[in-house]
Amino acid sequence: MPCKSYLKNWLRSGSIFDVPGKTRRLSELDRDLSNPDLWNNPERARNVNQEAGGLRKIVDAYTRLQSDATGLSEMLEMADAEEIEMLAEEQTRLQREVDELYRETLFIMKHSDAAAIVRVKSGAGGTESQDWAGMLERMFMRWAERRGYKVELLDQQDGDQAGITSAEFIIRGEKAFGMMAPENGVHRLVRVSPFDSNNRRHTSFASVDVVPEVPVEEINIHIPDSDLRRDVFRSQGAGGQGVNTTDSAVRLTHLPTGIAVASQVTRSQIKNHEIALQILKQRLYDVEMRKREDEEAQARGEQKKIEWGSQIRSYVLDKQYVKDHRTSVMRHDSGAILDGDLDEFMWAGLEWLAGKRAAEELEVEE
Repeated sequence: MPCKSYLKNWLRSGSIFDVPGKTRRLSELDRDLSNPDLWNNPERARNVNQEAGGLRKIVDAYTRLQSDATGLSEMLEMADAEEIEMLAEEQTRLQREVDELYRETLFIMKHSDAAAIVRVKSGAGGTESQDWAGMLERMFMRWAERRGYKVELLDQQDGDQAGITSAEFIIRGEKAFGMMAPENGVHRLVRVSPFDSNNRRHTSFASVDVVPEVPVEEINIHIPDSDLRRDVFRSQGAGGQGVNTTDSAVRLTHLPTGIAVASQVTRSQIKNHEIALQILKQRLYDVEMRKREDEEAQARGEQKKIEWGSQIRSYVLDKQYVKDHRTSVMRHDSGAILDGDLDEFMWAGLEWLAGKRAAEELEVEE
């Protein structure tokens, strides 16, 4: 049955959407867009236009939903019992659209609409960690498949006995980077090892690194040849007639940072070199952006926490549960989660990231 109090409370409050703040920011951006000088800087113009478009979508949707809620609330005030039952479907639709709008506001990170470049890497521990890294790779690929996203495998280094030592792939789809952003970090596995003849309990770690596929024209990075080491190797394949028997795979290592990127997507060594170089530039761009954020935080007097090495999530398979240590979300169907049922964790992670950003901005204002 439709709830009158729910509608009245929602009409009185747009706090979770911060509509006044978004409206003010949109007005500022619109003034910038009307300034002809803005377009002398294509990169800034593109960023301003993108931010304005996202804010306009939220503000316009909120205004429309507020009008719908007002109309429904007025009809409920005059409706009899039978008519109230008939209006239940309308409130269900309204609630669903409000929830969707709320989720839209969680994509606060830059390039949330971009494809996600994902790297999964096994930690110390040999076969155990390599098997775990392979499980994570499959989990994210199954998640992408569930959502109808496209996955492009760039490189995969198989483990000695099982799993992988590392894999890099691109997930393309609506807000792929935005959805995958909370998965960035260290993932911990606890289980009775299938590789231990004594059936002992083992703990394994693997890292997940997620960066956006930034538009090429936005990345102004030149890498001197002297800073690159180029290695070629034979692409790994499943065998049979389609196996690649030439050394066409390319690995590029950026010597100043040690960042290495490989591509074995095509049979062309030249094309694989181009792909690897572009991904390397994406990763260097991400390193530079994070460095700037740290410098800005230090300038504001903020003390950044060192979080590398602390797991964001634990998968305890012998007890059949998965727990996210940032959001406290816990589920007891680990099999479904490892099969790609990740949305609940991702949405909670996005809320956590949004809350963290809001807290940092509040500290700056104070």
